[in-house]
Amino acid sequence: PPMYTIEVENIKCSGCVKSIESSLLKIEGIENVEVDIDNELVHISGPETTKTIAMQKLETMGYPEKGYNSLIDKAKSYVSCAIGKINA
Repeated sequence: PPMYTIEVENIKCSGCVKSIESSLLKIEGIENVEVDIDNELVHISGPETTKTIAMQKLETMGYPEKGYNSLIDKAKSYVSCAIGKINA
């Protein structure tokens, strides 16, 4: 399947990664998700048509595209991170 990468804000730890992977894998068409914590990149395997949906989902979780961060997004990312740690 084709791959694309989204550069995002607020990825801090494996809790964040778990939340991102489990949420994005629920989107129809997305086959694989790999998160690069150090570079804050989300690599997604799936059709290009899923990119907008994935970006919207990441934003609602507190991981907006690079350059679009806000205090609200930072707060949301802490919640997503905590959920990821609980479900790990």
